[in-house]
Amino acid sequence: MFPEIGHFSLILSLFFAFFLAVVPLIGYWAGNRFLLEAARPLTFLMSFWVFLGFMILSFAFLSDDFSVLYVSQNSNSQLPIWYKFSAVWGGHEGSLLLWALILSAWSSAVAFKVRTLPEDTGPVVLAILGVVSTGFLSFLIFTSSPFVRLLPDTPVDGGDLNPLLQDFGLIVHPPMLYMGYVGFSVAFAFAIAALITGNLNASWARWARPWTAFSWAFLTLGITLGSWWAYYELGWGGWWFWDPVENASFMPWLAGTALLHSLAVTEKRGVFKSWTVLLAIFTFSLSLLGTFLVRSGVLTSVHAFASDPTRGIFILALLILLVGGSLLLYAVRAGQVRSNVSFGATGREAWLLLNNILLTVLTLTVLLGTLYPLIFDALGLGKISVGAPYFNSVFTPIALLLMVFMAVGPLSKWHNTKLKVLLVSCLVSLFLAVFVSGVLVYLYEFTVLAWLSLAVVFWVVCLSFTDWFNKVSAGTKGIIPRARQLPRNYYGMLLAHLGMAVTLVGILLVSVNSKESMLRMSPGDKANIAGYEFQFDGLSHVKGPNYIADKGQFIAYKNGHQVAVLHPEKRLFNARQQVMTEAALDAGFTRDLYVSLGEKLEGDAWGVRIYVKSFVRWIWLGGLMMMAGGLLAALDKRYRRKAGV
Repeated sequence: MFPEIGHFSLILSLFFAFFLAVVPLIGYWAGNRFLLEAARPLTFLMSFWVFLGFMILSFAFLSDDFSVLYVSQNSNSQLPIWYKFSAVWGGHEGSLLLWALILSAWSSAVAFKVRTLPEDTGPVVLAILGVVSTGFLSFLIFTSSPFVRLLPDTPVDGGDLNPLLQDFGLIVHPPMLYMGYVGFSVAFAFAIAALITGNLNASWARWARPWTAFSWAFLTLGITLGSWWAYYELGWGGWWFWDPVENASFMPWLAGTALLHSLAVTEKRGVFKSWTVLLAIFTFSLSLLGTFLVRSGVLTSVHAFASDPTRGIFILALLILLVGGSLLLYAVRAGQVRSNVSFGATGREAWLLLNNILLTVLTLTVLLGTLYPLIFDALGLGKISVGAPYFNSVFTPIALLLMVFMAVGPLSKWHNTKLKVLLVSCLVSLFLAVFVSGVLVYLYEFTVLAWLSLAVVFWVVCLSFTDWFNKVSAGTKGIIPRARQLPRNYYGMLLAHLGMAVTLVGILLVSVNSKESMLRMSPGDKANIAGYEFQFDGLSHVKGPNYIADKGQFIAYKNGHQVAVLHPEKRLFNARQQVMTEAALDAGFTRDLYVSLGEKLEGDAWGVRIYVKSFVRWIWLGGLMMMAGGLLAALDKRYRRKAGV
């Protein structure tokens, strides 16, 4: 009974999404106030029925209703209750329902704030979100319903959730990633609404900017959590693999970063309007492309969902319709999007333009590396692989150049800046950066590339604090009063830039200063790695809620003193009879000790991986700082004012 109600609730949500997509637009073109005002209640009704469907599916998982095909494929009676709930989005159908739920939540959030927008703009924004919701709900209902029944052949128990997904990472990573992915649909809706209504002045950028900052912050957090999850769960000790589906989330992040900077220029100076609208379309298009890559079956990845061709064709058609339609509208309205404001070669606008160009080049670089093997295969030219060597060699130099320009931009003034002022600040910071990085290279014997990278990172830090000091020391009020007067948006930018520097330090040091060994060890054996002694004490057999495991014990010593006890496991899951590695970690601010069990060898010996990871936590610390910076910028006071105030 309940699954049928859940399916019916999704049908009702599609009904209201369709009317949300149509009614406000008719009201706008007809000048009918009543039809425009219908956008808010239609949004809330659509969101209510999506939420009800999601709650019913969650109940089916928590109550072990294996008469539902999706539940029987992704759950088991022995599965811990917190994994039963996260299993709701552990497969294709449920993850798509989570996508629809988050899209409806974003739409409702816009509906709550719609009264702060001009009367003809808010309903059109909601209508565009209704168009996107109609597409995804149609995809969900007609190709991927999670409420298909197995009656009367209901299995006694379920097939279980993929053991790789039985982790805290599944609980937090997909929702945060989807919050970012889907959130960019709001920026897209604002851009399309601006094209439709002709409100292409700087104010539309002010309306879209906080929503974009929130989306960017959530996507940053989602990518950070995914990197952390891959690091400790897969047992390989890596934090990023240039997996095609990882790239599918990274590309919208790069484009979204460019969009954030472009919105800032459009809001402040009224320039880059056409570029900003195009970036909004491009960013959302990359989010849709990521959906296609994950659910079309064209990729083989630990992240991808196996899907039939019908689903791939449907989502590809949706991608072409939404992206093609928006680009056609942009082409028609392009003449109204031009900017007539000029700026100098050393003005902040110029530096932000350079940043956006480099971010776009980075996005296209990742896009090419991700799609080229697919295109090559589709043309019947064979199968090729584009991996880390391509991405590292092409991406890294451009990213370092981006960091250089990123640091200079905040120091400059709008329109034009005296070149002498910039040169003095830059040269002082450059001297300090080269000196500090040179000392580190001398002490730790890093490579020349490491020296260059560290110098760029310290350059960013020095210029960021130089810019802050220049702002708070101006005038006669004193440093603390001036610091309090600086807007949240500025501190958000500063925190995000410093977070990027911290992440790059982590990436650099974990790449050049970490040690790893693959060893054959028996109980009683010892291994010395990077100044640490690891002693293998033996194994014990343990029983989990839905698995049995061999649990090792390793004791780590430093200078003769015990610093950690690590317990890696090799788990055999009962339902699927699948073996999984559970790595053991001792986390630290400057290093991680990482041990994972490999294969059982003859006798009582085991294959063992041991890593000493230098500064790896800084990668995720920087990600959290960037996320916090995005949220701080989105919460700036001026975004809470009513339009036109």
